[in-house]
Amino acid sequence: MIEWSDEDLMIRDAVRGWIDAEVRPNLDALESGELPPYDLLRGLYKTFGMDELARSSFHSRKEEKEGDDRPRGGNAAMTMIPVIELCRVAPGLVSAMGVGLGLAAGTIMKRGTPEQRERWALPLLTMERIGAWAITEPNSGSDAFGGMQSTAKKVGDEYVLNGSKTFITNGPYADTIVFYAKLDDGRDARDREILTFVLDKGMPGLEQSGPLRKMGLHSSPTGELFLNDVRAGADRLLAAGGGSGKESAKQNFVTERAGVAAMALGVIEECLKLSVEYARTRELWGQKIGDFQLIQLKLAKMEVARLNVQNLVFRHIEMQRAGRAPTLAEASAMKLYSAQAASEVAQEAVQLFGGNGYMSEYRVEQLARDAKSFQIYAGTDEIQVTHIARDLLSR
Repeated sequence: MIEWSDEDLMIRDAVRGWIDAEVRPNLDALESGELPPYDLLRGLYKTFGMDELARSSFHSRKEEKEGDDRPRGGNAAMTMIPVIELCRVAPGLVSAMGVGLGLAAGTIMKRGTPEQRERWALPLLTMERIGAWAITEPNSGSDAFGGMQSTAKKVGDEYVLNGSKTFITNGPYADTIVFYAKLDDGRDARDREILTFVLDKGMPGLEQSGPLRKMGLHSSPTGELFLNDVRAGADRLLAAGGGSGKESAKQNFVTERAGVAAMALGVIEECLKLSVEYARTRELWGQKIGDFQLIQLKLAKMEVARLNVQNLVFRHIEMQRAGRAPTLAEASAMKLYSAQAASEVAQEAVQLFGGNGYMSEYRVEQLARDAKSFQIYAGTDEIQVTHIARDLLSR
């Protein structure tokens, strides 16, 4: 794949038109936190029939072998194009959408029984309910597994859950929460099995904080979770797909990290577009600033970044069409490069705009704040380096 097809471009233009009409006018409300993103995302799903497509796909998978999690081909571009276009305007919307669909619903689809999938995954996949994926803890940071302190203690036919999670996307508003905890069985904490549960909003002992204040991604509500003797029946334990909770989380890291490339592409494209427009119109000393070589260098580097990240996205689409998934190292490499490229391009856009770029009235300021998050969530740059290097050294 070397370019978008005519069909892809038609989808892109339709999505772009919807975003111009529905999202851009609400940017201030999204940035202030006054408007949670979920009704807008549901509107996107209904407008383009994505909810019914998800429902149809879900029911078709019922006939497939349980636990078959191979990537499906389908129209892979259709999943990427809305991500790219939304990230040109409000990357936080993609975070809010992606966590509910790719991580929360994805985990249930991989590891849940048919009954669990019907009960919890389907409403997430159609955006009827909002999902959260709770793994990060205040004291664990990038050591998500080793430093995990949340516990699940078996008491009769139930598990009693205790602990806290932080930096949880959709946490304040989530209806369904995929929650990771270590089995409290007396072994050393680092040797304990990691279990995965599905929790519902309003369960006794479960507290969801209000939205946390962040540097960027304001259109993606982030919160904390506190569990005090939350009782979860065996029907809430995800184990049907085989493997440990740790392995299912690693699979989700692949999905999340590969998706960052599409998010980064949206930010890069928008920053480049705004920068070119500004360089054509802004005058200094009687000349358009686009005539100056230093400005041209900035634009040229942005275009190189755009081409490179777009090629990573195209490669990922081709892999999906072929029914293949990237390895953890490949997904980590995609995220590492794309996140750095988006952050660098956005910062250069601010620099090109000068004082105006530092003002919130000019959109590059928001995009620069949002892009920085790509280098932190889903594993920091440093963690990506570790995963790539370990894979290379183990061959």
